[in-house]
Amino acid sequence: MTAFIQRKDTRQIKVGTVSVGGGAPVSVQSMTTTDTRDVAATVDQIRRLTAAGCEIVRVAVPDADAALAIGPIRQAIDIPLVADIHFDHRLAIAAAEAGADGLRLNPGNIGSRDKIRAVVDASRDHGLAIRIGVNAGSLEKDLMARYGRASAEAMVESALRHIDAVTAMGFDQIKVSIKASDVGRTLAAYRELSRRCDFPLHVGVTEAGGLYAGIVKSALGIGMLLAEGIGDTLRVSLTRDPVEEVRVGYEILRALDLRHRGAEIISCPTCGRCRIDLFAIAAQVEQALMTRTAPIKVAVMGCTVNGPGEAREADVGVAGGDGVGILFKKGRVVKKFPQQRLVAELLAAVAEFDRDNPQGARPGR
Repeated sequence: MTAFIQRKDTRQIKVGTVSVGGGAPVSVQSMTTTDTRDVAATVDQIRRLTAAGCEIVRVAVPDADAALAIGPIRQAIDIPLVADIHFDHRLAIAAAEAGADGLRLNPGNIGSRDKIRAVVDASRDHGLAIRIGVNAGSLEKDLMARYGRASAEAMVESALRHIDAVTAMGFDQIKVSIKASDVGRTLAAYRELSRRCDFPLHVGVTEAGGLYAGIVKSALGIGMLLAEGIGDTLRVSLTRDPVEEVRVGYEILRALDLRHRGAEIISCPTCGRCRIDLFAIAAQVEQALMTRTAPIKVAVMGCTVNGPGEAREADVGVAGGDGVGILFKKGRVVKKFPQQRLVAELLAAVAEFDRDNPQGARPGR
């Protein structure tokens, strides 16, 4: 599918060690749910996020103690750390001085031009990138008065206003997000902003909801933008463990053939012909391969007759029924065994695949 996706050519910036924009791979971000002042808990969650593939992580900085915690957190993790700031520009400066790799600001609530300049100066001095984060829920009062609501047009005007203000201060290490909680407005805003600026865009649908609503909104909103070539980094917003956000982010990228990380699990929805507990088996396989980084396509099927053919493109797969399990590779049956060994035989085949393909099944873009 990538042959049909022409990504927009944007400027490239660095968030710590991660390149964003300018043709760099679309990076996956998340945000911690811990109290940032609890360094141990925050570091533990970031390490779990890193194992899941998170490449940039953001933490809330509501007060001075949280800003000071940036230092020990950053020293204990391996991915760039972004400080999320609202209302108090002094917290942004403190986070920059403590070792953050980037700042996320909503200039609509950060204060006067002088305060923004102070934050920009601190970012320049410490080599930080700034994300200008426009949110439909916190637009400037004059724009709300003019447009009557937080429309896509109002959001774009807000973003361009803040881009102009920051670049006028001689700073261009910027990425921009422009999020609403509904897909239609988010799409309209990003499309127009992409047309009117070439800064890298952080895409997402904010406050998307719980697992089901959040995945659907994010897959549609983020997926449609990426399919149009819009977006350089993403965050899926879910009211769940943030590790789930990272997993969904990679599945969106995989579905668009933009990046491949870890195992792609193909499994049938089952029907009345199924004679095994496929739900439990698929869950076991998914859990066992959750932290895998090398790409592989794995099939878990409930029918020994049709399963191999239906999952012909899988690198390895299993199917079971009536006490018999089979192992197949690329749709060809290679082994039969007792049904209770389905998971063990599949995981052994994955290990064998890795030995034969040390670089993985396909390039992990």
